Amino acid sequence: MTRVVVTGLGALTPVGNTVDEFLDGIFSGKVGIAPITKFDASETGITVAGEVKDFDPALRVGKRESRKMDLFSQYAVHAAGEAIENAGLTAGFDDPDRVGVIMGNGIGGLTTIEEQVIKMHDKGPQRVSPMFVPNAIPNMVSGNVSMRYGAKGINYTLSTACASATNAIGEAFWRIQSGKYDVMITGGAEATVNAMGISGFAALTALSTETDPNEASKPFDTNRHGFVMGEGSGVLILEALEHAQTRGANILAEIVGYGANSDAYHLTSPTPDGSGPAGSVKLALADAGVTADAIDYVNAHGTATGANDAAEAKAMELVFGDNNVYVSSTKGMTGHLLGAAGAIEAIAAIGALTREELPVNVGLTEQDPATAGVTLVSETNRHVAPEYVLSANYGFGGHNAAIIFKKWGKA
Repeated sequence: MTRVVVTGLGALTPVGNTVDEFLDGIFSGKVGIAPITKFDASETGITVAGEVKDFDPALRVGKRESRKMDLFSQYAVHAAGEAIENAGLTAGFDDPDRVGVIMGNGIGGLTTIEEQVIKMHDKGPQRVSPMFVPNAIPNMVSGNVSMRYGAKGINYTLSTACASATNAIGEAFWRIQSGKYDVMITGGAEATVNAMGISGFAALTALSTETDPNEASKPFDTNRHGFVMGEGSGVLILEALEHAQTRGANILAEIVGYGANSDAYHLTSPTPDGSGPAGSVKLALADAGVTADAIDYVNAHGTATGANDAAEAKAMELVFGDNNVYVSSTKGMTGHLLGAAGAIEAIAAIGALTREELPVNVGLTEQDPATAGVTLVSETNRHVAPEYVLSANYGFGGHNAAIIFKKWGKA
């Protein structure tokens, strides 16, 4: 089978608006969570979120084109542009038919939906914008990326809630591995920091009501109290190894395994015994052809909700046993980007390979006894140079997905 490597990265996140800014922030413990500025959230009971800051669509999307896209598509086009530049592909693709786009998204154009429903209610159905449907439908995250950058191969969007981007990356990996594509543009985007998004998750009592941004998202901590909404996009350029080497690309990492399954258990809660998430990780290990003791670091889903953190810890115990694998959730810094979470977290995991250190669990002060079976990354054990890293995400509806990256150059 074709070996698949990562040759480009793009990121637009609450922690930074480029890959370098994002990784510098993640590895220095920068918290991108801050008071909500996009709307008056006073009646929601929620005060903070991981907003993208100072985003200028004119940089890569264009002012005119941005009017034809919901924010989630703008974020994706912007991050994809950086990834393509990072991969050295700005001159175009040698065979566009062998370049595909698979992106992940959880909810679609929620800002557009919110605005247009209000307009219809207040002014009548004749005032609904003709761009409502093209802006709101989730598939436009991949459609806009494909159209902007001329990728003529397979083009679709996966929507598996918080596992969306991880599923997208895994499916893109398999497409190249099969020999059918040379390059895949993949990742995820989400823009749900608005009244409807915050209100909806607040109604589920899933969101943290903490007002201090530094205390709001505390994955695996005894005093955690829910997740913090985030937004943004992460994009990876995956490439067939021979194709990348032929053009002299800078290879950042190799992607070697992908696994996905279903809890078939509950609308919003994972299997309490961790068996569902553990199953996806085991499938990824089998796909990579490595045993659990090969994994040095796990970028965990780690949402800072009681059900998730406890079940995920049990899943890791089931998979790794007594193996000393280090675990952290970067959501203490970024918040939870829903359908884009797996993309920026995959980038953080790749950053651990390239920077030869691990991101710490920012916000953690006292590890929850229910998660005591996992070794969490702290300032005392962060200086580890991993060879294999795993990034895993789990979504409402029972979706579980995991991907494995290997340090480039390892035999």
